[in-house]
Amino acid sequence: MNAIITVVGHDSKGIISKVSAKCAEAGANIVEISQSVLKEYFAMIMVIDITELNMPFTAFVDEMKTVGESSDLDIRTMHEDIFNSMHRI
Repeated sequence: MNAIITVVGHDSKGIISKVSAKCAEAGANIVEISQSVLKEYFAMIMVIDITELNMPFTAFVDEMKTVGESSDLDIRTMHEDIFNSMHRI
């Protein structure tokens, strides 16, 4: 079972570290990651395995959002099934 995390905001040191540390703390495993810096803007998308998550998924979503708010980033976490449904033509 996978989830998708997107991160957008002004570039700063340690963004990937903060997000990946929170994933590891929650028992999520990063399956794939892509990130880009465009001028001063940072964008990242991650596919994470949430099979061994040690908390309810909704709590994980809230924790990731809190990480974003404390770092002035927009972090959104979505279950892969919902993500796929939203982007199906």
